[in-house]
Amino acid sequence: MTDPKQKLSPSEIAEAGLAGWRLADETLTAHFQTQDFATGLDLVNRIGGSAEEANHHPDITLTYPEVGVTLSSHDVGGITSRDVDLARIISGHAEDLGVEAATE
Repeated sequence: MTDPKQKLSPSEIAEAGLAGWRLADETLTAHFQTQDFATGLDLVNRIGGSAEEANHHPDITLTYPEVGVTLSSHDVGGITSRDVDLARIISGHAEDLGVEAATE
């Protein structure tokens, strides 16, 4: 999973072991149960900082009481190692805030 421009197969994505993330079409999605708006906003701000640092930007929705995140590498039309790496970082931010991903 080292080439950031290489589209990953479903099995490669599964092997990444991203707890709380779901493969949906050509995207990775997760919903984090923040329980309140302020925590959700904090999570969104942390995600935004990491996305800017990585120059890789997810789609984010902030509602009460959750944050939804969708990752995809639009330039290759699917999921790459950039998405997997950012998903791990986002999950770390959620864990730091005591927020769990929804398990549909």
